[in-house]
Amino acid sequence: MRKLIICVFVFMLAVPSWAAQPQTEDQKALYALGVHLTKQLSIFNLSTDEYEFVKQGMTDVVAGKKLEAEPEAYQQKINQLFRTRMEAAAQKQKELAKPYLENAAKQKDAQKMASGLIYQQIKAGTGAQPKATDIVKVHYTGTFIDGKEFDSSVKRGEPLEFPLGQVIPCWTEGVGKMKVGGKAKLVCPSDIAYGDQGRPPIPGGATLVFEVELLDVKPAAATTPASKKTATPKAKSKK
Repeated sequence: MRKLIICVFVFMLAVPSWAAQPQTEDQKALYALGVHLTKQLSIFNLSTDEYEFVKQGMTDVVAGKKLEAEPEAYQQKINQLFRTRMEAAAQKQKELAKPYLENAAKQKDAQKMASGLIYQQIKAGTGAQPKATDIVKVHYTGTFIDGKEFDSSVKRGEPLEFPLGQVIPCWTEGVGKMKVGGKAKLVCPSDIAYGDQGRPPIPGGATLVFEVELLDVKPAAATTPASKKTATPKAKSKK
């Protein structure tokens, strides 16, 4: 899949700069595909000079010239470059999050847990408190540390229901501290969220912030397999 993305990306960047702006729906779909593929390759964090080599490779392929380097011969090097750049990007995200995490831990009523979770109660609940084996129903909004929203069940108008023990560790621990009717802010360092790999559009190493309202709790046995939903906060890209 990664090789396919790179090949398609290469082809699309070969389109001349004087190409007309997209007008039809098909043209706009192709334009959107180009945007998507470019974002997929953003992990490489290519410099201007590095992009020139990428574009030269594309130009030579389109022109049918003899290639200076065959992809098959350099696949291992490409994979190594991918891993190196991904690790660097994740580390950068962690460094950027340090001041935010320090400040969040100092906020009123904030509790910093041994796992790194920063839990801040917004509204106290009065109902049942879930166990990891329970099914919970929640409304939530997820943002990055800069406040940019990446997902919201509130805006979709559809609460999420899932086994508490099958989500990211931050949610298992944080929601497990709540009671039905309560609302809390969960600040989740990457180690207990999506790690260095990330989950598009969530970059590797990213600290996430969730406002979660616990709507209901029920034992897992009370839910039939057909009614169970995927147990994970969604990370939907904006389109």
